[in-house]
Amino acid sequence: MYTIFTDTDTDMTPKEAEVFGYHLISMPYSLDEKEIFPYEDFEEFDSHEFYNMLRKGTMPKTSALSPVKYIEYFEPYFQQGQDILYVHFSRAMSGTFSALDIAQKELKEKYPERNLYLVDTKGITIGSLNIVKEIGDMYLQGASVEEILKWAETEVDKFAIYFFAENLTFFRRSGRVNGVTAVMGNLLGVHPIIYMGKDGMMTSIDKARGKKATLEKIMQYVDVLQDAIKSHRVIIGHTDALETAQLLGDMMKKKYGDDLRLEYVVTNPTAGSHCGPNGVGISFHAIER
Repeated sequence: MYTIFTDTDTDMTPKEAEVFGYHLISMPYSLDEKEIFPYEDFEEFDSHEFYNMLRKGTMPKTSALSPVKYIEYFEPYFQQGQDILYVHFSRAMSGTFSALDIAQKELKEKYPERNLYLVDTKGITIGSLNIVKEIGDMYLQGASVEEILKWAETEVDKFAIYFFAENLTFFRRSGRVNGVTAVMGNLLGVHPIIYMGKDGMMTSIDKARGKKATLEKIMQYVDVLQDAIKSHRVIIGHTDALETAQLLGDMMKKKYGDDLRLEYVVTNPTAGSHCGPNGVGISFHAIER
């Protein structure tokens, strides 16, 4: 027997986690030095209020979990005799996984017969969510851990994410994007287009001026890279920019049809602390990232 975990940095909410059977690890952020754990310190994410705070100048911070916190999440299921499969956001993006490694080692010493299996989505937010949901589908269909791990070996690198952020001050501060010239973007209205590669890192690979041109540029990447796009979810994420997200959705439906499996998602506050408000992105199944 095994149970499945994911974390809030994948944009999974408690309501959706319950549908698939996931247990949710809360990734914290801080406002005015107060650490907040999503869906533990509040039941629902008030995204409009959060992103309005960022628009007004609030600069949240994020932090890693402690090994103790990971053990608190996992140990009850080991005690019940279950293995765990944890589908998580990109290891390359956070020091929290050093704490996870410590926790995993301690748990293995205490429960040598139990296993903690890891799937690195090499993404975050909707790029991870697409993979989390695909694995959730497999779990509900009775797939074994071994089958899921085998699937992940090739399929993780076939879920692409392309997005832009309006205010690049947040990315510049976080230092989590390669190739972003934040000052240029803010002063000239030029939006870098960012993707997540097989290394699990965010990189700016293109740019466009204005939202419409930026969305059209993102559509070009979808057109070139998409693979069996109607057989998988297409997830559009936004940081309190639903109108822009829906514009991208309309472009997608015009291109690929109204029967596209299209979902809209608000970016979680921990990841949103680095993206800032008014950003939009898309995740889809691709021949490669």
